Amino acid sequence: MMRRGFKASCERVAADHRHAIGLRPEDPLDPELLAQHLGVTVWWPEDVPDLPQDSVDQLVKKDADGWSAVTLQVGSSRLTIVNSAHAPTRRRSSLAHELAHLILDHRPSRIDLSAQGLLVLSTFEGDEEREADWLSGALLVPRDGLMRAYWRQQDEACLAGHFGVSLVLLRWRLRMTGVAVQARRANTRRRA
Repeated sequence: MMRRGFKASCERVAADHRHAIGLRPEDPLDPELLAQHLGVTVWWPEDVPDLPQDSVDQLVKKDADGWSAVTLQVGSSRLTIVNSAHAPTRRRSSLAHELAHLILDHRPSRIDLSAQGLLVLSTFEGDEEREADWLSGALLVPRDGLMRAYWRQQDEACLAGHFGVSLVLLRWRLRMTGVAVQARRANTRRRA
């Protein structure tokens, strides 16, 4: 369960970050622009220096569904690696999710070497994942922007395309923010 006021706080935090990069609430967010603003380097697996081709193939072909993105602290720098095999909407969502972890001051993942020589990746806790989900949704599809866009165009596929997100994410934001219900009630009152 999220702490009281967290969801409303996320909408404000998202609005502040979007405003800092020159976006209005109804504008689509380019998560790479936000990453640049936050000082986060973004790579695809193919960009990782000295990563053998068989490792790249493992990440983007053989196990492409096994991961979405990972953020690492390398010295004082932050680096997010996004799965290049995923659809553009999922890559955008994955990057926004990783940036949300950083904005919320969640500790970046750590990679350790096991006794068997395997890489072991530490992950975020369940509460931190839910918090990052909520903030990333607010970054990509802020409630105020969704409300404005929904009043102009109620076709969900068009709205998803406008914000550059999947239909699943758009519908989740419509449901979780109450925008669709609020718009229906307003239309009902106007007709009455």
